[in-house]
Amino acid sequence: MTKLSSYFSLAEMTTTSTGLNNTPNNQQLAILTNTAQAMDAVRKLLGSSIRVNSGFRSAAVNRKVGGSPTSAHALGYAVDFVCPAFGDPMAICRAIVASGIKFDQLIMEKNRWVHISFDPRMRQQVLSWWGGAYKSGLVGK
Repeated sequence: MTKLSSYFSLAEMTTTSTGLNNTPNNQQLAILTNTAQAMDAVRKLLGSSIRVNSGFRSAAVNRKVGGSPTSAHALGYAVDFVCPAFGDPMAICRAIVASGIKFDQLIMEKNRWVHISFDPRMRQQVLSWWGGAYKSGLVGK
């Protein structure tokens, strides 16, 4: 098993149920390794195992799952995850915001999962999505 960081393997950061090839090229792998290392801080904060729903997405996988053509997943910067032992996605997002962990985007998605990206812009943008338009901040429906 290829480890990208203390807590995350290449297999879990490239998991897909599409059946399509999801192997990153060398540049994407370097970015994905940095993303996994940034996720280590999230894992330490939450104190429990994280289940990655979606990390890196090849162009074919991204198209198949209906991802944006400019998705941070397609570059290796983003991770969608849950951590049931810590709490629901809203609680996870609140903890990340309060922690001071640097990120580009943090999105609470329908209170089903957390999207976090580590794009170099590091905008600290916090959004909520319940379908339709994104809302600024961590807000309910």
